[in-house]
Amino acid sequence: MAHIYVTGHRNPDTDTIASAIGYAELKGRLDPENLYAPARLGEVNAQTRWALEKSGAGEPKLLKHIMLRVKDVMNDVTTARKNDPLRNVGLTMAKENISQVPIVDDDGALVGIVTEKDLARMYVRESREASTFVSTPVSVHSMVEVLEGELLVGEDRDASGKLWVISMSVDSMGQSMETGDIVVIGDRTEGQRRAIELGAGILVVSNGVRPDDEILRMAEEKGVTVVLSPLDSYVTSRMIQLSVPCWEVMTGDPLSVNPEELLADITNDVMAVHYRAAIAVDDDGVPLGILTRTDLLNPEPRKVLLVDHAEKGQSVPGVEQAQVVEILDHHHVGNIETRIPIPATFDPVGSTATLIVERYKANGIRPEESTAKMLLAAVLSDTVIFNSPTTTDRDREVARYLEGMLDLDAREFGMEMFEASSDVSDLSAEEIIGRDQKEYALGDAGTMSISQIETVGAGLLERKSEMLDALEGLRQSNGYLFAALMVTDIVEGGTDLLCVGECDPIERVFDQQARDNVINLPGVMSRKKQVAPRLLAAF
Repeated sequence: MAHIYVTGHRNPDTDTIASAIGYAELKGRLDPENLYAPARLGEVNAQTRWALEKSGAGEPKLLKHIMLRVKDVMNDVTTARKNDPLRNVGLTMAKENISQVPIVDDDGALVGIVTEKDLARMYVRESREASTFVSTPVSVHSMVEVLEGELLVGEDRDASGKLWVISMSVDSMGQSMETGDIVVIGDRTEGQRRAIELGAGILVVSNGVRPDDEILRMAEEKGVTVVLSPLDSYVTSRMIQLSVPCWEVMTGDPLSVNPEELLADITNDVMAVHYRAAIAVDDDGVPLGILTRTDLLNPEPRKVLLVDHAEKGQSVPGVEQAQVVEILDHHHVGNIETRIPIPATFDPVGSTATLIVERYKANGIRPEESTAKMLLAAVLSDTVIFNSPTTTDRDREVARYLEGMLDLDAREFGMEMFEASSDVSDLSAEEIIGRDQKEYALGDAGTMSISQIETVGAGLLERKSEMLDALEGLRQSNGYLFAALMVTDIVEGGTDLLCVGECDPIERVFDQQARDNVINLPGVMSRKKQVAPRLLAAF
């Protein structure tokens, strides 16, 4: 299933979080072929925390960025144990059409990798002289396994001699053979007897023809192991070569990566190793997936659905690299660009949650109770309990619908929410400014920042000096033309706007003189409708 993140803007407010939760639920029910996951781009503020606790809704997962990670493109991985016969690895490569197999130890941790090149190198090395297992002993058990044969005499042990396929006469057999060698021979009784007399370590009889009882008794007396192979002599010899354990031919210390690493950060490393692959491992070194050069060619981007914003500066980091599948917003058209046409809604209502509830109703679907409470909290938050000039009849209608569904009074619910979250005495000035802060591009003039906090009463202005210092720090660290904080009193229905930097445009737009960096704006409640648009128009 495609994984589509539904997320609002940075410094999330209640509408952003509720919209992510509500729209992810609705889209998931309308489009079960895809997985819609609500996400957040920052820590939730006190008001949203209250709404989450009051509703019982789960807090969306923090999405740090939308750039491609290793885990987004890696494939399932098939591993082999280090003591597994090499033939098993070759069969796995052929069956699954892969060119490398990671090798793990007895605890499942990555220790190496076997590639097609490793197999080819072994064949080239063995093709010029008699195969030997002096440095790479092979066990009888592995030999029987790869041959799919039968152990007739002897027990499992390691063999470390040379490998001979007998096609010569019996008289010439002793010229090159040594004690402990492995001898492959067909249905030739005299040759079998001669190999035993010469002290062969293992006698492998090919073509599935069982040796005479006399030969078996002789082998047992001489301590010679006898294996019956159903294959012809040539194939039997090649299979025996593939009986060696994986660790004998693997490339050690393969490139491993963390699944969360950015694709861009590991691409050069993948291209630098001869096997052109990286193994994604967990904290214990256990392989979770494999990433090859092919996976790096035009990988499919991560998918994101944007709610409550359409500004790149307010969106998830890396959004320009992602596939934006839809935008649902109640602000102005922003600067998000897409490569293909997508559904995009910019509808001037008081809250994005209003648009989402309307979609539930249009599709004959009722949101879960916890989701409904979050959506109601969002409508009341963004419209400041219907006191904001952005409020529309559609917002009021949605609130009435949710009231009936939840059997509660919307205004009482809203007042309880604002009163519970208006006390910011335990927050630092930086936290107050950052909890609902948005930046806006002003073309060649630069960028402005406008934060907002809703309060009950004017007590926060007693910390004006502290707020101005924090605003100046924010302005300097980000290079803003000016940085402002709207302190909005929901009871009095007005805003005191604190500003640092080049604040002349604000004074001109609102025809109000700043007094000690504070501009009084009676009746101004909405950043979205009454402040940001007028300032953007001034540039």
